[in-house]
Amino acid sequence: MTDSCRDIFVTKPSLPPLEEFIPSLEAIWESAVLTNGGLFHQRFEAALAEYLGAKHLCLFVNGTIALLTALQALRVTGEVLTTPFSFVATSHALWWNGVKPVFVDIDASMNMNPERLEAAITPRTTAILAVHCYGRPCDVRAIQDIAGRHNLKVIYDAAHAFGVRDEGGSVLRHGDLSVLSFHATKVFNTFEGGAIICPDEKTKQHIDDLKNFGHADEVTVVAPGINGKMNEFCAALGLLQLKHIDAALARRAGVDARYRERLKTARGIQCLERAAGKSGNYAYFPILVREDYPIARDELYWRLKKEGIHPRRYFYPLISEFPMYRGLDSARSDNLPVAARLSRQVLCLPIYPDLEMSVVDAVCDLIAAP
Repeated sequence: MTDSCRDIFVTKPSLPPLEEFIPSLEAIWESAVLTNGGLFHQRFEAALAEYLGAKHLCLFVNGTIALLTALQALRVTGEVLTTPFSFVATSHALWWNGVKPVFVDIDASMNMNPERLEAAITPRTTAILAVHCYGRPCDVRAIQDIAGRHNLKVIYDAAHAFGVRDEGGSVLRHGDLSVLSFHATKVFNTFEGGAIICPDEKTKQHIDDLKNFGHADEVTVVAPGINGKMNEFCAALGLLQLKHIDAALARRAGVDARYRERLKTARGIQCLERAAGKSGNYAYFPILVREDYPIARDELYWRLKKEGIHPRRYFYPLISEFPMYRGLDSARSDNLPVAARLSRQVLCLPIYPDLEMSVVDAVCDLIAAP
């Protein structure tokens, strides 16, 4: 690996040209409105809803606060079925709301297995918190059928799923609420940020109240809310990012295609198949390091890091293996055999819009000849 290719991470923030951002900064400075639903917030919320095909959308300071608020908005209690194969924020949001997570195994899609999902329902189950892992949509029809039969709420952690579509349109339309993250490492970022996709105006108003300490107006507090508002600087960046997102997704698609072409003959390496009938956003490029690969996944991980390539073992360890969750009955490894196996095999390779193809080739060469 040459010095020019060193320190290549799984992703890096995608930013618009600085000269495009300066007029927005000057406008914010002149207005002296820095937060609390200013002009840039209003414009970004409307523009983002239009881009995503969402009728109602609430902007947030980050995706985790959005997830916490979504659970509050639906008054979720008791036990919630969720996946162990995700970032810890998914289960932490339940914990912070006093809700018990019940882990359900995944299948080859990396998403919750609907058959295991229904088998895990008890009288204490009130909701399903599913994740579109790597931006690959869950089996939303099966999940909705299960939820309908058992009168359960459905929340989608769609942190990976910006712009993802299925046969009927945006995947964000599914469930009672869908939650997005605009963290700097995401496909679409606002430095920090997030959003909740709402089904109707009444729900949007309730969530807008919750994210503003529960204020309905200057003198009326209707709920024990939180400070979840997105500021004007992040909203201004979001407006600019929307101008560039389609080009960024196209470049990500090119990186994805190059990896697939170069790794298709690598013994012991499996690239996840693209989801049929769905448009992805190329948020991640996960591979599975199978048992017939010459070395173990972790050894490959460290060899790549030694060469300045920094992959991530998303998601290892499983959420269910962390101290605050491992005592749960559902966290037992024999309850989660597929998740446990895949977490020991998965490795996410670098993918971002300005990643040079020469670096992709160098990564593939290292993988092909460990």
